[in-house]
Amino acid sequence: VFHGLILARAEVGQETRYEVQVKGRYRQRFPLVSREYLWVPSTCGCPALLPGTEYLLMAKRHVNHEHTLNRLLLPEHGYARPWTPRQARLARE
Repeated sequence: VFHGLILARAEVGQETRYEVQVKGRYRQRFPLVSREYLWVPSTCGCPALLPGTEYLLMAKRHVNHEHTLNRLLLPEHGYARPWTPRQARLARE
């Protein structure tokens, strides 16, 4: 779970790739760097994330069996809400 600012959006095949500036971390099960790419499959019913907008995001690290792919993935049941101080407080709790 982290607080991120969407910097850019690109359609790549059947997925959308977002460039995200990581502004804060709440629950960290894997390391994050200051800039990450967040991948969203086209099958996700998630609303499009808007560049220039801050979100509270719950993503997972996706690593394939060969360990040749390591990326942040917003799964179908992931969480993406506009960031607000209230959302941040709930994430900390």
